[in-house]
Amino acid sequence: MFIDAAEITVRSGKGGDGKCSFRREKFVPKGGPDGGDGGRGGDVVLVADPHLDTLLPFAHRRRFAAGDGEPGGAACRHGADGTACRIAVPVGCLVHDAETGEAIADLVTAGEEVLVAAGGRGGYGNDRFKNSVQQAPTRTTPGGVAIERRLSLELKLLADVGLVGLPNAGKSTFLRSISRATPKVADYPFTTLSPQLGIAELPGERRLLVADIPGLVEGAAEGAGLGHDFLRHVERTGVLIHLVDAAPEASRDPATDYRIIRAELERFAPQLAEKPEIVVLNKSDLVPEDLRAELLEAFAEASGVAPVGFVSGATGEGVRDLLEGVWKVVDATDLDRDPAQRQTAR
Repeated sequence: MFIDAAEITVRSGKGGDGKCSFRREKFVPKGGPDGGDGGRGGDVVLVADPHLDTLLPFAHRRRFAAGDGEPGGAACRHGADGTACRIAVPVGCLVHDAETGEAIADLVTAGEEVLVAAGGRGGYGNDRFKNSVQQAPTRTTPGGVAIERRLSLELKLLADVGLVGLPNAGKSTFLRSISRATPKVADYPFTTLSPQLGIAELPGERRLLVADIPGLVEGAAEGAGLGHDFLRHVERTGVLIHLVDAAPEASRDPATDYRIIRAELERFAPQLAEKPEIVVLNKSDLVPEDLRAELLEAFAEASGVAPVGFVSGATGEGVRDLLEGVWKVVDATDLDRDPAQRQTAR
């Protein structure tokens, strides 16, 4: 199950109290104060784990707590520090304070960490306060308080390529043809209800991480269909492959379908319109060869965009050539991306 939003409550550890104690041993008169300091409370840390691709672990467990520090002991013994709580989250996770909305972190690199709740400091024992004037202090300090806060987690997938298009445009079939991903395929719309990831292998040990973004319909940016939930994942992709259904029996006009998706992307986030986009007409196995040139010309004239050609996820026609072209665009785009993000995306 794919879950891309969750809310959790975290609590750091309380610091241990300082100890008030005096040395009492036979033959040691006036032993003096020997109360030790308390241990520090454990921190709560979020860690970006490349092996996670969903927030599903937080569907049933929503509270996380670090260990409290132990109080100080006699003979200047320091209390044990509390155990830190390290929470694994997927790479690409956005973290906000659920109450204030403040952005805390954007974890885009594998292994990246962020401290979200610091443990309380340990209290001082009375040994800390002895001096030439105050030789038998009874003063101690309590341990620092624990911090509890609610966090909002939002996952935005990191992928080289994002597949966009209207429902039933053939995105799931295309993803199956280029990777080992097994999204549901059927002859009705909205068969894919959550983003699907696949890795396309190319000669020379090259790999493309491809994300199928489902649920885009007219009005998606305003919440229609499923698009409002998943349009966020398009923001992190490097290149968009826009699949347009070109089957003759399709009741819609391919150019109109293209403009609908473009309009939704621009409404949701204007920067999406600036992403490199490769437009292809899908389901070539259903288009007679003598009609293809005419269809390409008509689409380019009506949409103002020249598609790179036809592909078929069902037969594999044109898929490899398309991926080679996508690789060149991704490779060129990567020059402008952060090296840590490129490493994560690959």
